[in-house]
Amino acid sequence: MSASRRSGATDELGPDEPERDGADLLAALLDGMDAALCAFDADGIVTHWNREAERILGWSAAEAVGRRGFSGWAVRSADADEVEARLMAAMRAPGRQVHEFALLTKDGGRILVRTQSAAVRGPDGKPAGLYCAFSEVHTQIDLERSIALSEALFEDASWGVVLVDADLRPAVVNVHAARALGAGRTALLGRPLGDLISQGVEELESALAHVLAEGAPPAPAELWVTVRLPEGDARRCWRSGFVRLASPLAEEPVPLGVGWLFQDVTEAKQTEQEAAQLRFRANQLHRATRAAAECEDPAEAATTHLDFALAGFADHALIDLVVGDEQTGRGADEDRTGPVRLARAAATPSGAPGPSLLVSRTTLPLRYPEGHPALQCVERTGSVRASANGRDAARAREWAETRQWPEGTVHALCAVLRSRARTLGVVTFLRGPSRTQFERTDATYAESVAARIAGTLDLVRVLDR
Repeated sequence: MSASRRSGATDELGPDEPERDGADLLAALLDGMDAALCAFDADGIVTHWNREAERILGWSAAEAVGRRGFSGWAVRSADADEVEARLMAAMRAPGRQVHEFALLTKDGGRILVRTQSAAVRGPDGKPAGLYCAFSEVHTQIDLERSIALSEALFEDASWGVVLVDADLRPAVVNVHAARALGAGRTALLGRPLGDLISQGVEELESALAHVLAEGAPPAPAELWVTVRLPEGDARRCWRSGFVRLASPLAEEPVPLGVGWLFQDVTEAKQTEQEAAQLRFRANQLHRATRAAAECEDPAEAATTHLDFALAGFADHALIDLVVGDEQTGRGADEDRTGPVRLARAAATPSGAPGPSLLVSRTTLPLRYPEGHPALQCVERTGSVRASANGRDAARAREWAETRQWPEGTVHALCAVLRSRARTLGVVTFLRGPSRTQFERTDATYAESVAARIAGTLDLVRVLDR
């Protein structure tokens, strides 16, 4: 219990008087403080001593109250004058004074404390004493470090920091996170995550809910999300770590929310994926070359290359050959006066997946409309990419049907078949709506496959002649 020295007038009051109730309330407040506190009157006599002061130094309130200063019991004799002078100076100085002292514990040990002292003034405005709040220096330093860390995280951190409340809405956002989410720090507060992230929000909210219920995961998680930015949607990969926040003031842990820390690793992940993709495609080309070398029929070798190329690359593939004078050996690039005409040579099944099928060798041309990507590919002697515009399923179906491609096609890539400085035809790779559109790196791969297919088809023509 904290103790206090009271004047004679105060001591004469009965236990039920209001002033006694006020003194008991003050004693309860002092005992409930997390910081150690003592008070001195104008003569330097200890008037108050709370439980935290007793815990730190070991001196009870009964032993401390009534002593003059700390001399002879709470400080060494050599330090007593300096400590008393610095404490009593706080009665004459404005505001709070901060000092560090080495105090003695009851068992004779020394402990370094940081004190905050300020004058207590009476009704006439003159100093009537002072109070001194103190704590162990390492405890104070730990607190200051925690505060400094929090401020640094929310101002200068090079990764995103978001405090999410129990309703999974941002409560505090640092500068880096606000920039990554494409809005101001205050504009993000209280908004559902679905307003900020169009794809991947379910995975993020699931992770946050898991942390609230079960605690932090053992390792960071990599989440792919699509963020709604002012300049348009952007695909991002965030390496995320989560910590559950609990109130230190509650008797039982009460979750206040989740601390979400993330770093943008999109470029690194894309580079990693591209490297893995290159390795896979190089391996497929190698396997296709070895398998094709075992085919007695060069036409079968062509479809072998096509089948190996489809893995992880496209849903369907077609081989169309230029209709030319094959009997005389005249190439498609020689003496061409009319429009380009293409005939189907091989195709993958349009229904269930399966190996490519050779079409009966015919010179009947396909009725491709003007501007068809395959025709453009032959005319330009280069790759052509095409995609259905918009997300309307009916228009996409009509787009594929007009170009005589299997139903469900929304992306196409045509690569020219060239051998011995002649254009033999076109290989077309097709993708459905579940895949992304073809990129420039895809065209490079398709051209490598086309070069191998063109060699085998050229051999077919030589053998036919």
